[in-house]
Amino acid sequence: MSRGRMVARLAAVLGAAASALVLLRYRRDIRRARERAASGSRIADTALGPVEYGMAGEGPPVLVVHGAGGGFDQALYLAEPLVRSGFRVIAMSRFGYLRTPLPADASAEAQADAHALLLDALGIRRAAVLGASAGAPSALQLALRHPERVSALVLLVPAAYPFQIEHRPVGGLPRRASTETRLLFDTALRSDFLFWAVRRLARRTMTRGILATPVSVVEHANAGERERLEGVLDRILPVSRRRLGLLNDAAVLGSLPRYDLERITAPTLIVSVADCLYGTSTSARYCAEHIAGARLVRYEEGGHLWVGHQGELMAELGSFLRDAA
Repeated sequence: MSRGRMVARLAAVLGAAASALVLLRYRRDIRRARERAASGSRIADTALGPVEYGMAGEGPPVLVVHGAGGGFDQALYLAEPLVRSGFRVIAMSRFGYLRTPLPADASAEAQADAHALLLDALGIRRAAVLGASAGAPSALQLALRHPERVSALVLLVPAAYPFQIEHRPVGGLPRRASTETRLLFDTALRSDFLFWAVRRLARRTMTRGILATPVSVVEHANAGERERLEGVLDRILPVSRRRLGLLNDAAVLGSLPRYDLERITAPTLIVSVADCLYGTSTSARYCAEHIAGARLVRYEEGGHLWVGHQGELMAELGSFLRDAA
């Protein structure tokens, strides 16, 4: 056998071995992700259909409304500091996420009614409500449609009006969405394997396009903050079970009307980060200007996941929620 053929055969063997190793690692990771997403939740049967939820902690209740790509599992993960601070966290999977089906009417208003029905099913008369990112529209609608149920309102990097004016949608995504976000929405967010592969091979793209955070912010973050971001990405898999929710969020955020924010009476705290690559700082400022008595906490940098401010932000939230309770 010639030297060239031997080299080619060796390369083929090594390539096949590498592919097999990648496949084994993917199967291990996706199995873990599916097991995590399938445990720790219950189903509440409501007049608007089944709603998946998880609960943790004891104390004043806080309904946590997750953002795009989330679910009850991601919401519980992000709210762990509130559990440790003495709150009872209720985290649902919104329409189209995990085991909560996507109904014909999946508007922010219908989702808010589902939030209220979940509280009914759990025997909770009033709760603080935390709406993060794409969870903000239904959190706002809950405060408007069912004000007697909301003891306090927190809007965390909210994707809310006038989001769709500055970011007029094109193909289901905001016009200002980065190249990375558009690419990932059309590829990695359609496939568990592609999401898994991009996360490992193109971390900078994932940081900008999914976490909407400048790469430099993450590079200068401490180990605890980087671990927190990895935990969020872990809880986007399996993305195939969140795809309908993601598509619905794109539709809802692309046609947001102006809400009557002046009618909101619940004590309100709004958190904004100036360099969030989704551009939510405009929405946060607008909400703060139109909700009576709302307090705005603004960080200059930290991206969509407030990197570098986790400790002070959680202390701020805990203090605000205790006062409201």
